[in-house]
Amino acid sequence: MAVSVRQRFENLLRRVPVGVDGVARVGTRQIYILPTRTGLMFGSVLLVMLLGSLNYQNNLGLLFTFFFASVGLIAMHHAWFNLLGLAVQARSGSPVFAGETVTVEIRLRAEGRRARHDIQVRKDQRTALPVHVPGGTQRLVSFGLPATRRGLQRIADLTIETHHPMQLFRAWCYVATDATILVYPAPARHAPDPVHDAGDARRPNRSGGEGADDYLGSRNYRHGDSPRQIDWKAFARERGLVVKQFGGDQGQDVWIDWSRLATPDPERRLSLLTRQVLDVSASGVRFGLRLPGTTEGLSQGATHVQRCLTRLALFDHAQTTTLPRH
Repeated sequence: MAVSVRQRFENLLRRVPVGVDGVARVGTRQIYILPTRTGLMFGSVLLVMLLGSLNYQNNLGLLFTFFFASVGLIAMHHAWFNLLGLAVQARSGSPVFAGETVTVEIRLRAEGRRARHDIQVRKDQRTALPVHVPGGTQRLVSFGLPATRRGLQRIADLTIETHHPMQLFRAWCYVATDATILVYPAPARHAPDPVHDAGDARRPNRSGGEGADDYLGSRNYRHGDSPRQIDWKAFARERGLVVKQFGGDQGQDVWIDWSRLATPDPERRLSLLTRQVLDVSASGVRFGLRLPGTTEGLSQGATHVQRCLTRLALFDHAQTTTLPRH
């Protein structure tokens, strides 16, 4: 019940919408202002000065009271004016694995000649350092957020605030964003070896002649590798277990198959498949990915790895999940 009431309250708040150009511009009816602790103390002192001046009929005290009250009103106006018209744009970050940190980049632009002072960007409990944005220029603010779940996660509302000038008032606004982050499943520490192509077999165009045994490099040892392929000299130099790769090994296609894993938990299975994708891609062989209802054909390279990881991240995700709000 409490969550429902909170959601209804948040829906009543005015947010700065994203324009057709992807930029949110703060308007006049979207800024909230409240006094800070310093502002409350300032107002209390003014109240005491007013009561004392009226009680003792001290005109000089009344003069100073109304003078400082006008200073406070001007400070409130400038705090509101410091946010008005500020252009905010959130940029989508690079894909990360679940459990890592998402880097969110926020571009602040002061359109026109008026500079913006003491501008802070806040998301959840994380607050970036205040920045000064000269008129007609822009500043880039970045901070990290935890990526807790796989999938396409939307960066929800940001809070833009200022205490300028004099720290007497806090003016803030809620800015909607359309930035999204693709979160891959967290790879398991270890995973069983994937199966080879049908017939265990080599590609028909594989040649066993000259050059088939050319040394291509080495990779980390995986469970099931033949002891004959282990580079024992590297092991003696305390480089760990590495496996030699030759030209003849390039002919074997590998299929990373959902149905070959017996783990009942779907998320655990996706984690194992992610580890298999990373391990097989490091070996330099062609591989494909089979998931229920979809297949990524045999290929290799960084683009192919990204496509496979994207399919794993979005598997069975009909809706976009959202990072928690402030």
